[in-house]
Amino acid sequence: MPALRMENAEVLPAPPNPLYPKLVFKKNHPVTADELIDLYDSSGLNRPTKDRTRMQEMLDNSNLLVSAWDDGRLVGVARSLTDWAFCCYVSDLAVRKEYQKGGLGKRLIMLSKEVVGPRPDFFLMAAPTAMEYYPKIGMQKMENGFIIHRTEGW
Repeated sequence: MPALRMENAEVLPAPPNPLYPKLVFKKNHPVTADELIDLYDSSGLNRPTKDRTRMQEMLDNSNLLVSAWDDGRLVGVARSLTDWAFCCYVSDLAVRKEYQKGGLGKRLIMLSKEVVGPRPDFFLMAAPTAMEYYPKIGMQKMENGFIIHRTEGW
């Protein structure tokens, strides 16, 4: 059963972006696997986009999806897993290449944090190429994490 509750979909308040006047941010708005794959491929985010079934599972088992839409086109997403009380893990942050460096990634992160509220810790694993980005948007580097890597590839 999908964890993403589309009945809770809503438009999120955000200040206008002069670069993209038709930009709208949404919480848990329906996104298809094909839209997500297209966005991830466009953004340069390394995800298993050749495996549509796995991408659909990634969507179905998320419980917070904050998305950016420009004139009906998906241009950015922050996909998260949260218990709403103690932690929120941002599993993906993706912005189309042509929209990068326009503040969308930061806005997606900040809106996600606003949605989960002040109680949960809010964290992510950054791609090596993004390690310099996250401190610039107000996130602190953690040194106290561990991982068991996947045993099935993508």
